[in-house]
Amino acid sequence: QVHLVESGGGSVQSGGSLRLSCGVDRNIFDFNAMGWYRQAPGKQRELVASINVGGRTDYADSVQGRFSISRDNAQNTVALQMNTLKPEDTAIYYCFARILRSYTWGPGTQVTVTV
Repeated sequence: QVHLVESGGGSVQSGGSLRLSCGVDRNIFDFNAMGWYRQAPGKQRELVASINVGGRTDYADSVQGRFSISRDNAQNTVALQMNTLKPEDTAIYYCFARILRSYTWGPGTQVTVTV
């Protein structure tokens, strides 16, 4: 069974930055992709950013140019650098690891952006 551990959430003022990290207890190349979803109160979970086994990255339009996802192969971790944060970025952020159509989720970490 795969386990994901997230860290780095918190509260920041609008325009600030946070960095999320997600560690997995397996070789990161076992997965087709890893990344982050988020869910704000009353809204559906949405994909924020992902990185596939080949290193290709994808971003939601709403975070393009502000967020950056990266991977540390030696540490089996994925990081999400979030800059120029906005109040609408407030959500619980969930790390995921995907093998084909099977997803494993982290417990989630709260990100709060205040005006």
